[in-house]
This record gives sequence, structure tokens and C-alpha cells, in this order.
Amino acid sequence: MLRAERVWVETFTGLRLEHFERLLKAVRDRGGNGTLRGRPWCLPLAERVLVVAVYYRTNLTMRQLGPLFGISSSTVCRVIQRLGPLLALEPVSRPGEAAHRLWIVDGTLIPVRDRKVGSSSRNYRFSANVQVIVDADTRLVIAAARPVPGTTADAHAWRASGLAGHCQDVTVLADGAYLNCGMVTPHRKRPRRELLPGEEDDNAAHRKVRARVEHVIGRMKNYKILRDCRQHGDGLHHAVQAVAHMHNLALAS
Repeated sequence: MLRAERVWVETFTGLRLEHFERLLKAVRDRGGNGTLRGRPWCLPLAERVLVVAVYYRTNLTMRQLGPLFGISSSTVCRVIQRLGPLLALEPVSRPGEAAHRLWIVDGTLIPVRDRKVGSSSRNYRFSANVQVIVDADTRLVIAAARPVPGTTADAHAWRASGLAGHCQDVTVLADGAYLNCGMVTPHRKRPRRELLPGEEDDNAAHRKVRARVEHVIGRMKNYKILRDCRQHGDGLHHAVQAVAHMHNLALAS
């Protein structure tokens, strides 16, 4: 790419050029070019992937994105609907040394416009609850569940996500909302009894490690689509998967 294109990619997507090229390759390998039959796209595949990445990063409306790329807003919509699912996070298999790995899980509320996906939740907005698993050492996103209404408790959202089977033989940390879910959670105070000194130290160490998942979710929300998702149906799920993929690419060396 030319220097101007490099600046465009790095400024508007948050990815270095080599990472964007890896994203482009993944989309191409998943059939992003289609059958090449019928009416051709007015933009090459690289620019169409860039449209989707910029949309997720900036959350500009389709009417705003159209003039930036010299296409109509309806074409922007078709590009996002066609390529959005192809930017999804690649499935991560459990590592061979699973018993020695440490993963962290947490849920986050994402404001949505689709009343069928979200519900009025504790942030006083229509939101969806998305469960995210992060590797404690690498800060890479391992998996992200399909969204559920924001009023769903984290423990119920976790059980409904189907991610528990993905964590077999792996130590998983979580906060106190995940009691009795088979994870390592903080010690709780018992009625009229204080925590023991050793338990307080365990909780402090637990908080220090578990904060990493909060940092990862905060970085993911640099992609502004996760601050106010206007997509309906499976649009939020595709956006979360794509953002997780781009976050992992941005962390790559």
C-alpha cells in the first residue's frame, strides 16, 4: 500500500498495516470475494474490509462512511452485512498445557438499539450482556459469547453461553457474581464473621489478576461500536467477534 493508505489504515482502524493485511487474508480465505459472479463490487476486497473495520472502530453512520469511500450508504450497508461475519474471532482451541493456563471471564454491558437483543439494565440504557474469556498471560481474547439481555445475571449468562465446555481443564478466574459456576472466585464474608487474614490476602491477589480482563474489555471498547451498537439481529454478535479479532491482532508482536 501507499504511504497515504498506511496512514489511513493505522489512524482509522487502530491496526498496523501488517495486522490489517492478516485480517484481510482471513476474510479472503473465508470467501470474502464470493463467487465473483454477477455484478462486481465497486470497491476491491481490501477497501471493503477497511470499510467494515472503520465502521466498527469509529461507529460512524453509513451515510457518513459513504462519502469517505466514494460509495452510497446502501453499498456500505451491504458491505458490512456481507463481510462483518467474516471478521469474526478465529476459534481458539485449548492449549496442550491447559492445566497450566489461567483464563479470566467477565461480562460487560453493551448499549444496543435492538429491543429484541437488549433490555433496560443497571446502566439505565437498553443493553446486552456479553461474556468474554481472556488469557491472563497474553491478554488475548479466547472467546466471546452471544449477547443476552442486559438484565441477565452474569452467572445465568455464563451458563447459557455454552462457553463452560471450552474451559475444561483450564483454571478460570471470575468475580463474586459467578459463585457455584466452577470457577475460582473471591472469598465471601460470612454473617457476623470477618474474613480470615489469609483469605484477605487471597482476595487481594485475585483482584490484581482479575483486573486484566477489565483492561481488555476497556481496550475493546476503543472500538466505538461497543459503546452504542445500532445493528439489529446478529449485528452485535458479529461486531463483538470482529472487535475481539482486531484486538488480538493489535496485541500481536
